[in-house]
Amino acid sequence: MNSRYSRRLFLLQLFFLAACGSRSLQGEGEELIIGTVSYSEGQQTLSQYDRLINYLGEKTGSLVRLEPAFNENKALERIRNRSWSLVFAPPGLAAIAITQQQYRPLFTLEGVQNLRSILVVQENSPIRSLKDLANKTVALGQPGSATGFYLPIYNLYGLTLAEILLAPTPKTILSLVAEGKADAGALSQREFNVYKTQFPQISFRVLYNDPHSVPLGSVLISPTIERNRQEFIRQVLSEAASVLAQETGYVPTGSIPDYRYMISVVERVKSIFPYELQPGSAQLKPARLFKG
Repeated sequence: MNSRYSRRLFLLQLFFLAACGSRSLQGEGEELIIGTVSYSEGQQTLSQYDRLINYLGEKTGSLVRLEPAFNENKALERIRNRSWSLVFAPPGLAAIAITQQQYRPLFTLEGVQNLRSILVVQENSPIRSLKDLANKTVALGQPGSATGFYLPIYNLYGLTLAEILLAPTPKTILSLVAEGKADAGALSQREFNVYKTQFPQISFRVLYNDPHSVPLGSVLISPTIERNRQEFIRQVLSEAASVLAQETGYVPTGSIPDYRYMISVVERVKSIFPYELQPGSAQLKPARLFKG
């Protein structure tokens, strides 16, 4: 083999290794699964991610697909399994994913500033304080929800409830209160304002308004993705056209939310709610909300 041929073969090998290294860095050919929570199973949730999916696929050379979960509990399963590569996570899920599963926040999500958790009752209910909920039935959201699960349990510390009803959506929570199946229900102030108009025959009253603002959600990336590739994906998303960011609700230039208080609430609830809820659980009775 002459020296010229050997040199050409050596250069070709270097080129091949460099190309492979580039593809490895960008994760070309690997699958990226985008997770999100949507309370409706319609096409609107899917279509708003279409252009972002195509953009990410083109830039990373990966197969990109969307996997919506229709409540927080289902999303929590996927996060605990680290099945989602990227998560468009509401604040409760973000706090859990960051602290318990080592997901990394990339961008803040658009949302309602100063979002609050509230407990509502029917207008004519004799219940006037949180203490009056002792031995009553309360409708909560799914584990993973900041306003529907963690904050209300935190605020009900010390009580024994006759029953907790776990509802799949905020609208279902209001429905349970409207039908008298629950004495009170927990959801966000924004969700209450949206859904209460769908119960024109029922007047509701806010029993308790949590004074703490809930942070915005975040776009998170899985720890199973190699760190250099994480940074590459972050760069790709930060350079996306503004219309893509607007459609999917993330803010490329925003500051990452401060989850310290939310994380402390989640940790506190772990100690005062010692129940292992199975996926699909709909009720728990009685429920003692005491610190173990």
